[in-house]
Amino acid sequence: MVSNRCINQVSGILVDMGIAFQTIELGEVLFEQRLSMIQELDFQYKLKQVGLDLISDSKKLLSERIKVVIIQMIHYSDEHIKTNFSVYLSEKTNLNYTYLSNVFRTENNMTIQQFIIIHKIERIKELLLYGEMNLSEISYKMHYSSIAHLSNQFKKITGLSPTEYRNLDVIRRIPLEEIGNPRIRTLKLSSRI
Repeated sequence: MVSNRCINQVSGILVDMGIAFQTIELGEVLFEQRLSMIQELDFQYKLKQVGLDLISDSKKLLSERIKVVIIQMIHYSDEHIKTNFSVYLSEKTNLNYTYLSNVFRTENNMTIQQFIIIHKIERIKELLLYGEMNLSEISYKMHYSSIAHLSNQFKKITGLSPTEYRNLDVIRRIPLEEIGNPRIRTLKLSSRI
């Protein structure tokens, strides 16, 4: 589960199934009791119907946990992180960053850094569309060392400068749950003439 929409879907499925749970967070459900095998299979089937999977493999679980930490950090937190992302991820997971990095790359065919960058770019797109912050404020919020660094990375990923993107007639964004999906390629945008 990588978005609030996913949380709502899972919550709805569990309520419909009559399964009691304590909490649902991004990527994790804490049940009041262990599910029976039949309940687990039924739950897994219903998740698949809405495009979600029940993960039980430990490395896949860790990979999903890393994704959740990154998504929460970039999309849902206003906290300004004073350390670099590798230290932040290690602290949040209580695991060595090299190990996290190796598991993530194996499971996702991309590095943690690549995953962070594409999520940061999507968040920047959102902030540009809102128009409530200038580029300097966005750069600070998204932990860039400078506006130039943000602009260069944004252009490298989208094919447009942040200003060109903000001025587009048609804006294309990627849903959170599709960001980093190897089946979905991020397309470069080009400005209209």
